[in-house]
Amino acid sequence: MNAHLWKVFGLSDSKQAVYPLVRHQLNLLATALGEQQSEAAHQKLCTLVGDLYQLAGEIFFDANQYTDAAYCYTLAASASREAGAYDMWACALTRHAFVELYENRFGVAAPILAAASRVAERGDHQLSTRYWVAAVQAETHAGLGDLDATERALDNAEQVHNLSGEPHNGGWLRFDGSRLAEERGTCYLALGRPDLAEQALTTALSQRLSPRRRGAVLAELAALGVERSDLDQASHYTHAALELASRSGSGFIGRKLETVKSRLVPLMTDSRASTLQQQISALDSAV
Repeated sequence: MNAHLWKVFGLSDSKQAVYPLVRHQLNLLATALGEQQSEAAHQKLCTLVGDLYQLAGEIFFDANQYTDAAYCYTLAASASREAGAYDMWACALTRHAFVELYENRFGVAAPILAAASRVAERGDHQLSTRYWVAAVQAETHAGLGDLDATERALDNAEQVHNLSGEPHNGGWLRFDGSRLAEERGTCYLALGRPDLAEQALTTALSQRLSPRRRGAVLAELAALGVERSDLDQASHYTHAALELASRSGSGFIGRKLETVKSRLVPLMTDSRASTLQQQISALDSAV
């Protein structure tokens, strides 16, 4: 059932629609944990709980409900630790760091990711866990303005391509390196390197992306247009991202567009900039 719910989450345009099913399954697992179990059965249940709380956290994160997401990730980390599931535990910590990252608390995210990296080293090295941690560390270094550390972390994450077999499970661990182009773009945009950002984001946009990921890349290309004072580019990509955000109800895309809105402030003497701000604000009210 857990694997099925992750698959439904991945395929659904509206992530929040999955939550009632997740909550029902969590209630069943909580009931089972309250019953007398063997040690092996207890560990298995903790693994299932850790898995599902990460999914619940993802749903809240997509809706920009960061406090609820962080609470779910904390419970996921605790359950995974209890189960001795190191890769799952590292992923829960990484997702928790993501909450801090999206609140621009990069200094808070950094030690959480350092802990995730240490836990991942105790996990299965045939999985991509430690490389995903590195990819998220790159975004944190970029937020702190450290280009060299960002590129080292990105180069480390690229080593995921050297893994053989299936490096992820499609659920709580989905990192296979296919997102590295968009992650590079995010990092270079944060570092004020529009030349490198555009190359990476254009590469990402040429790939087959989910609506949620495509909307995020479009929003970052819009932000890049604003950075260059190219309001025609900004308008083109903003409208495309707004359409996907409206269709999916994804707060994740909306949060990316918030970056566009804040970057537009110095350009507000141009009516096109004020119009874009109003359109993004209208999405905030609707989602």
